[in-house]
Amino acid sequence: MGDQEHVSLIKASTNGEYLLLISVKRIANASPVTTASQYFVDSYYAALNQRRNTIASFYMAPAAMPGTNLPSISFNGSPIPTAAAMQTLFEQQIPQAHYEVQCYDCHVVNPNYVVEGSHVPPAKTGKNMTILLAVSGYVKYGKPKEAQPRAFSESFLLVPNPAAITGQQRMKNVKEWVIQTQTFRIVV
Repeated sequence: MGDQEHVSLIKASTNGEYLLLISVKRIANASPVTTASQYFVDSYYAALNQRRNTIASFYMAPAAMPGTNLPSISFNGSPIPTAAAMQTLFEQQIPQAHYEVQCYDCHVVNPNYVVEGSHVPPAKTGKNMTILLAVSGYVKYGKPKEAQPRAFSESFLLVPNPAAITGQQRMKNVKEWVIQTQTFRIVV
């Protein structure tokens, strides 16, 4: 098997106290998956909570893979046609939300993903891998003190952002990893 890394992050509340457990199993030099996943989880859920006008920027541009229906987004079983539609859903239909991630797992799916028109970085940099990211936690919709927490489960396939790799965008906050596929589900 090639370079792989498995990460589990578990945060549990016990009598108002939080216990944080991190388990990392590494094979060879795969630490970029941990860094990319942690950064993505932190920034994506912060955007859902507070910066909804940035949600579309977390998704791959359809032009990155012409002739496909990517990104593929499913929200509670309903297909969302575009990243812009996902952002509009959060801005106009979903009440104020507070997402609290309880745990996530990440795995390298393809260590040699090639972004068209880019110079392929060496595999050891981790800049050309695809990442399967599974996240679960709680979300409160509405006023935080009145809303009941609901459990959620979410899966992402993250790919390198062509704009970050090819240098097409010289923006300060360009994301290195973007969502190619996403499935969100409220579980209780």
